[in-house]
Amino acid sequence: MVLNDIEKDVKIKCIETETTQSALAEKIGSTGQYVNRIIKKKDGVLNKTFVQMMEGLGYDIRLVYEKKEDRK
Repeated sequence: MVLNDIEKDVKIKCIETETTQSALAEKIGSTGQYVNRIIKKKDGVLNKTFVQMMEGLGYDIRLVYEKKEDRK
């Protein structure tokens, strides 16, 4: 099971960076509607087979987000 609330996490990161979902979509070459659909979809972000394999091995999944360091 994925323990993160990915929809909430993305929304919080958007707020923290003062970025709209539409602006985020533009940065990744997508549309705001697609980004919204993916983060709302239960198995839209992580591969379903990967989740099943980890569950089969007795693990839950917890994503940790680390801010990229400024690269020069």
